[in-house]
Amino acid sequence: MIKVQPAKTLEEGIQNLIDASIEDYKSSKFSGSMLEEFKKAWEVSKGRKFIKIIRKNAAHAFIVKEDFKHFVKGDVLKPASWSKPALNAPRGNVLKGDYPIEWTGPLYLN
Repeated sequence: MIKVQPAKTLEEGIQNLIDASIEDYKSSKFSGSMLEEFKKAWEVSKGRKFIKIIRKNAAHAFIVKEDFKHFVKGDVLKPASWSKPALNAPRGNVLKGDYPIEWTGPLYLN
């Protein structure tokens, strides 16, 4: 589990999230071609309310684009499915940083 660095923009925060996920993957003793494949498998898809982080055809995380309900811009949400985030609580915020992430995605709530 790696802590994500704070950011000034959503784009920088998303890159920090991806970089932290890659670092966690490295610390899990994966290397060589598996590590290179993991590094190349990232995609960012912007929707109306959320930015979806995709890794190898699976939703890795959702990022809130603008404040709504009890969420603020930059909140990291765990995927509930391929197309929807879990709307129970944020797992961190890409702008504030200092939240844990694993290579498998945002952590479950305690």
